[in-house]
Amino acid sequence: MAKFVDEFKQFIMRGNMIDMAVGIVVGGAFKGIIDSLVKDIIMPPIGMLIGGVDFSALKAVLKPAEGEIAEVAINYGMFINTIISFLIIAFVIFVVVKGINTMREKAEAKKKAAEATVEAAAVPEITEKDILTEILAELKKAK
Repeated sequence: MAKFVDEFKQFIMRGNMIDMAVGIVVGGAFKGIIDSLVKDIIMPPIGMLIGGVDFSALKAVLKPAEGEIAEVAINYGMFINTIISFLIIAFVIFVVVKGINTMREKAEAKKKAAEATVEAAAVPEITEKDILTEILAELKKAK
């Protein structure tokens, strides 16, 4: 049982798990900001441009309310808000991932250039004198 607990601790404390947990928390907060951006900033001007429509109130009533029974409606305005929120979040994630990939590619290119420089420095340069000395040594062996 102690081995199981130790393995679980290692799993939890792994860097990827902590990064993922932070990402989920920040992502949840970011979603709230995007939802507010769409609902409170983007959609009101769009609604005003198309005739004062509040997108969050757009719905198709299937069955009107009767007494204490609530109406049955398809809230497609909220769905439109959600789609816009999704597109903004997807775009931001795309930009972040693209930036990370670009930085990673630059770092790899820099590392390869450094490795090539080290390899070039490690290989001794062969001079004309070295070649002539080798030829002379071969000719002496042939006699």
